[in-house]
Amino acid sequence: MAAARWYHRDISQVVAEELLAKAGRDGSFLVRDSESVKGAYALCLLFQRHVYTYRILPDEEGLLSVQTIQGIQAKCFRSLPELIGAYQHPNNGLVTPLLHAVPRPRPEEDSDGEDARGWGHTVPCPGAAPSSRTHIPQQLHQRLQEQVHSSPASDFTGFMAEYLTHHVQDLEALCHGHPQLRHLSTALATACRALHSEIDFTLAGLETLARVFDPPVSPRSPAREQVSGFLSSDPDLELLLNKISTVNHLLSSLEKKVLKSLQETVTRHNLALPSVAVAPLPAARPLAVQNFEVKVGKSQRAALTVDVESGTVTVTKRGSGSPEEVIPQDKILQLIKYQSVQSKVRLVCVRENQKSLSRDFIFPNARKREAFCQLLQLMKIQHSNLDEPEIISVYVGTWNMGSTPPPRSLASWLTSRGLGRTQDETTACIPHDIYVIGTQENSLGDREWVEFLCASLKTLMAIDYRVVALQCLWSIKIVVLVKPEHQRRISHVHTSSVKTGIANTLGNKGAVGVSFLFNGTSFGFVNCHLASGSEKTHRRNQNYSDILHSLALGDKRLGGFDLTLRFTHLFWFGDLNYRLDMDVQDILSHIVKKEFQALLAVDQLNLEQEKNKVFLQFSEGDISFPPTYRYERGTRDTYVWQKSKPTGMRINVPSWCDRILWKSHPETHVVCNSYGCTDDIVTSDHSPVFATFEVGVTSQFVPKEAPGSGPEALACIEWESIEVILKTTSRSKCYIEFHSYCLEEVQRSRENTFQNCEIPGFLKLGWSSKHLPVLNPILPDLEYLGDQHLLLSIKGVESCESYGECCLALRSAIGSTAQQFETFLFHRGEETGSVRGWMRVRVPRGRSGTRERLYEWISFEEEDAEPAAEPPTCPKPAPQRLRSRPRSLPEPATGYTNPAYFIFEGVP
Repeated sequence: MAAARWYHRDISQVVAEELLAKAGRDGSFLVRDSESVKGAYALCLLFQRHVYTYRILPDEEGLLSVQTIQGIQAKCFRSLPELIGAYQHPNNGLVTPLLHAVPRPRPEEDSDGEDARGWGHTVPCPGAAPSSRTHIPQQLHQRLQEQVHSSPASDFTGFMAEYLTHHVQDLEALCHGHPQLRHLSTALATACRALHSEIDFTLAGLETLARVFDPPVSPRSPAREQVSGFLSSDPDLELLLNKISTVNHLLSSLEKKVLKSLQETVTRHNLALPSVAVAPLPAARPLAVQNFEVKVGKSQRAALTVDVESGTVTVTKRGSGSPEEVIPQDKILQLIKYQSVQSKVRLVCVRENQKSLSRDFIFPNARKREAFCQLLQLMKIQHSNLDEPEIISVYVGTWNMGSTPPPRSLASWLTSRGLGRTQDETTACIPHDIYVIGTQENSLGDREWVEFLCASLKTLMAIDYRVVALQCLWSIKIVVLVKPEHQRRISHVHTSSVKTGIANTLGNKGAVGVSFLFNGTSFGFVNCHLASGSEKTHRRNQNYSDILHSLALGDKRLGGFDLTLRFTHLFWFGDLNYRLDMDVQDILSHIVKKEFQALLAVDQLNLEQEKNKVFLQFSEGDISFPPTYRYERGTRDTYVWQKSKPTGMRINVPSWCDRILWKSHPETHVVCNSYGCTDDIVTSDHSPVFATFEVGVTSQFVPKEAPGSGPEALACIEWESIEVILKTTSRSKCYIEFHSYCLEEVQRSRENTFQNCEIPGFLKLGWSSKHLPVLNPILPDLEYLGDQHLLLSIKGVESCESYGECCLALRSAIGSTAQQFETFLFHRGEETGSVRGWMRVRVPRGRSGTRERLYEWISFEEEDAEPAAEPPTCPKPAPQRLRSRPRSLPEPATGYTNPAYFIFEGVP
């Protein structure tokens, strides 16, 4: 049966409304998959500029029926086309008959220049049995995907998939007694056309080398004799097979000839082969004592000596004759990093009389200051005597390897050295707790690659890292490694992959992901390879959306939430392939002058983020390194921006294709300590990129008072009001679902008490305190609640589908008075509205005790600001210093940032 033009598969509610708005006529309709019920559908119908959504549910016998208004008898249908046909007539319970089917948009040309329509990738009509003619290609496509697991040859797999789609013509010829398989011969001849010149070049070199070691023999003749007359089909294919056979013969005999020649040389000249001594593996190395030259006051010079193992900082003033001052780590109360002077730090220490003393030090540069702060942080961690860590270091690396084996050493990549914001030499070899390595176009086998990474880290760090997960999609790989002592802290490991290649069926482009819990903190990591080509920005955005929707990671109970909200910390990296929108000569000129800000202003990823098209509310470190693509292999001095393709010359402007971004729950601790690329790994046309992070983590909370030891005191989360503005043309009533690990079960509100849809394209909803539930966390302790978050989902009453989700931190709402919150709503990677309101978290007396976290003793201050005398009741995390560029992010102050708010509040 032909594909139903009105069936749009799994498009989002937002996309459905956009398509109906473009149609513009009352009675326009489409059908999509339901987001709330598996196997069900959503009928979207336009009437008087508003979209009405009806659920189509299957019963136990598989019959389909529409949930319409009360009082209308539900009718059952055997198939979706039969149902749609029946509702094209009036008086069936819908606001208007189904009059105008909205067709699916034509698929875009894929990233490698192939048209998705040429793949026969049609959407089957739901409920219709597929014919055998279409069923066979589907089976063969599936088998192709299973067999070609890690092939980087995307162009050739395209030819294979093309033939599998149209092989029925050969099948019909075979049924009529013609076994020549003419279409297969044509497909192979086309696919192998470029092989002739490559083999001629290789063959000439091999023959030359063979003649060096065996001059009397010409290996070409016997090879030709072996295959002469072997085939009587296409002469081009026969010639190609002759050449391949010759290459095969040469390669199989060449190693024997060379080995024999070398053995004869050793015997003839009485040479002794030296024994190869295997270097012993390095023992675990203690951290060396580090010295820093600093200025104290305006001109006084001093030396700071940090001994992590003994837990001391020694201050020695130059030329003053004063004795050394030794500060034990337990006497250091606070470390304050000035934001206005990037090389300045303040050390707050306690003296014998219990009064604090502040000392300011100015380092030669910001990198030295960061190294000093990292060493002090590490010293605090080592001497904290905590059973579980409160802060860990995470390394993230991404590299498009260009289908070429890596060099012998990856030291610069794994130790964050090269260009950009890199690690200081004093801290570069401090091992990280977690290493996450993402690669694209990786031609190595899975096991070979993992063993190579583990061996590299053992050589550098003297630690046997443990493999948490490996996930591969063809040549896209992600590996997660952890220190041995952390292996027991890792749980709930999930892996997933998504194909976004031609017609979303090939894995030459796509993503792989890993998620897990580190004690009580959830992590997600996504490595992707998006569509290539300067003009394919929209296609890359669609790749991102497809990955976001299809990647199955994290807690299954949160499957209805946007992927970016399911984890405490989500890291997204890879060859994102976003380019620079500037003439190539201008780009090269800016690179030579290191004028990176001018290039970042035309960076497609930055521009799309500013439009809220992709990576909403993701962060990225400062880019202070040159574009990582497209270099001439073997050097980092030259960009190769022209590439010859069968369709002509293609321009690949130098670009920051390789990126690392992250998104974390509000009021959590994550600091990017380095972000850069290597300058000495030259095997690929991409440079490896790295980033390192300091991340706060939580563990299982143990209350001081055991449950049942006394009267049970409850904490409570109370709401004064919630107001929501949705970007939708629906008029649906809504309710709010509340999810959190601190709640025993999901809670929900009543229907909204206020509704306004006067502004086209927006729906304003309101809930009063009486219609919002009081939430009781499972533990009432302040220290526990300060680490908890609430996930909210705004759902339609009729469809039970989400219009948008958000995450709220409980920390800033703890207290006796209600605090205002405001944030964006997201759904499937798109901004769908905003939410604001007032909430408070009440903690019972006796449960308000808290303590300072290890990462909270480092804070940020502006110049001349004095440190706080006492820490707050529930300390706030240090702010992150991110790249300063326009962001459509909510400000926690007075006004609304969503344009909808200005419309409703009468602001021009």
